Amino acid sequence: MKGGKSKSDAKSSKLAVNKKPATKATKKAGKAAKDPNKPKRPASAFFVFMEEFRVQYKKEHPKNKSVAAVGKAGGDKWKSLSEAEKRPYVEKAEKRKVEYEKNMKAYNKKQAEGSKDDEEAESEKSVSEVNDDDEDDDEEGSGDEDDDE
Repeated sequence: MKGGKSKSDAKSSKLAVNKKPATKATKKAGKAAKDPNKPKRPASAFFVFMEEFRVQYKKEHPKNKSVAAVGKAGGDKWKSLSEAEKRPYVEKAEKRKVEYEKNMKAYNKKQAEGSKDDEEAESEKSVSEVNDDDEDDDEEGSGDEDDDE
């Protein structure tokens, strides 16, 4: 077989195609850093229910350490509840959502004010750096010209 590829050549080319990125840092580089001051999103009605259900379930089953078991039991219980029984949890979730929206408006307003201040500070710095560079160039340029003559 003239010019044909051997089996080992075919395997190595397949391996080269299936290479994964060397580190996780390359994936995270594209994401923006999270702001620790940003308000957290509010819990849904189901998660408000689960907060109370976990406490109750742990009292009834003190030996059970499985998170999956608690989640499965909570999900089954939530599905079996009627709309009337879910209403208090839905109302609590709506209250949390209103408070979250209020906090987000304040946070966004603060961010907008902060970014304006940052832009002004950077622009002032840029102007002063440009002026400093021009002064340095003039001094160096005039000294060099005298030496050449």
